[in-house]
Amino acid sequence: MSGDSDTADDDRDVKVLVVDDEPLIAEAHSSYVGRVPGFTVGAVAHSGAGALRAATTAIADDAPFDLVLLDIGLPDASGIDVAAALGGLRPGPDVIAITSERDLAVVRRAVAHGIVLYLLKPFTFAAFRDKLERYGEFRTALRNGESAVSQRDIDRAMASLRTADERAATPKGIAPQTLTEISNSVRAAPDGLGASDAAAAVGVSRVTAWRYLERLADDGLVDRHTEYGRAGRPQVRYRWR
Repeated sequence: MSGDSDTADDDRDVKVLVVDDEPLIAEAHSSYVGRVPGFTVGAVAHSGAGALRAATTAIADDAPFDLVLLDIGLPDASGIDVAAALGGLRPGPDVIAITSERDLAVVRRAVAHGIVLYLLKPFTFAAFRDKLERYGEFRTALRNGESAVSQRDIDRAMASLRTADERAATPKGIAPQTLTEISNSVRAAPDGLGASDAAAAVGVSRVTAWRYLERLADDGLVDRHTEYGRAGRPQVRYRWR
């Protein structure tokens, strides 16, 4: 490959395959990718089989994916098994797991099967962007135009994947633990809930609950539904997407 081709390849966007069995969630993740400079969605799949089919087709077309945003809880296969199968492709894409799975054994299996980053649902756009930007730094650190890399290159690349402080990826005024608790309260309410309900469930003020619910809505994780009662102001209920 010529030097000019190498340069052009270095300058292109990271091509992403989004995999999630929930169409609305897949759409939200695709929208997030579009908001991060240097990343482009190449395709969306809703199953393990669909992910492997999309990846192998892209390789056959000489346009392989660089990165897969992979839901671990797929309907037809374990996301970890899918990650292992993707790792067997040549060239194989890198994988970021996007999941609500917190079991330590699952996390260890994910790491063992080559998943480079692990993003827990629910998350804000800021956390999502942080993971993609760190992955971009990882790629840049290993891109030196040579077939071999130095120990320094490897150390720099691995360091770029580590988040020194969870708060750095969270917007100012948003506590990760509170965000998780508010998110769980919405997920547990099929008919949705209002700010007062969320406040009572989590043990925070109504204003605090409202602020977190609005953050989740702005990030596309919950939908707002306005209800008009017989008296008083309209009430907004939030339902998990």
